[in-house]
Amino acid sequence: MLNLGIIGTNWITKQFIEASDETNSFKLTHIYSRTEEKAKDFAGSVNAADAKISTDLEEFFSSDDFDVVYIASPNSLHYSQSKLAMEHGKHVIVEKPSTANIREFTILEETAKSNNVYFLEAARHIHEPIFKSAEKYVNENRSELTGGTFSYMKYSSKYDDFLAKKIPNVFTTKFSGGALYDLGVYAVYDAVVLLGRPDKINYDAEILEGGIDGSGVLTLSYPDYDANLIVGKTKNSHIPSEVYFGKKTLLLMDNGGDITNVTLVNGNSEDLISNEKSSNPMDAEAVEFARIIEENDQAAFEKLLGYSRTVNKLLEQARITAGIIFESDKEY
Repeated sequence: MLNLGIIGTNWITKQFIEASDETNSFKLTHIYSRTEEKAKDFAGSVNAADAKISTDLEEFFSSDDFDVVYIASPNSLHYSQSKLAMEHGKHVIVEKPSTANIREFTILEETAKSNNVYFLEAARHIHEPIFKSAEKYVNENRSELTGGTFSYMKYSSKYDDFLAKKIPNVFTTKFSGGALYDLGVYAVYDAVVLLGRPDKINYDAEILEGGIDGSGVLTLSYPDYDANLIVGKTKNSHIPSEVYFGKKTLLLMDNGGDITNVTLVNGNSEDLISNEKSSNPMDAEAVEFARIIEENDQAAFEKLLGYSRTVNKLLEQARITAGIIFESDKEY
């Protein structure tokens, strides 16, 4: 079992720790937080009272009591924290999106290579068995593909704060937020893994005060078809994701980031492909990341890195077509 350090004491970090415990993949040994109180509270919530606590990043990364760091801080901090971690010889698992732009991603790739460590983006849903079943069907019937629609639109618990002028991190360009980078990244991963890399893209976005996107439709153009990605944090949608094969449709319920059912619809017939779902959606991801690191599986790593590179590049290209500029873009 690999020893794990964490940055970020929120619900998603707790879910990853619980998945690590359930699958015996990682053992939490070190917690970084800006405040000792938050770190202690988190340690208690995941039964890790013996984990070391740091409030200084340099001290945290200089510690020899963990091999891998899981980073779930605001988007704009992913790059600097991942880079510092790898420079200290730590393997990195970073929440998606790993970077704000492809320049940062390229630097992190080079940093991982020069320090002989792994740099893994936590796109948890593509590792789940239910997603793998959809991927298998698409690959076996790729010659019949005629397009897709991938949907992830959910009213954010932070949107009311935004309307009240409190400006939460997820709705600011300063912290590389917005609908595309928060929920849209799931749909972009769906399209890239299932359909491949598009030739052209365009993002028609609802721009909120401050220049961030609240929702939008991202069109990916392939040689023989298009795919439409519907994303948003200012409204709720119950539209399932779909992959088209002429008269047949592969339904991915309930949305592009949390698939609970994969069904093939052909006319009046419906055939269940899979509904295999773990109670913790991070179980499969935790197992796969631990396996890649422990077995030094370069082939699996390069495949995932290729997906990450494509997704991060498409995210940047998409928001540029919509005129969305992050603060981190101005640093280059």
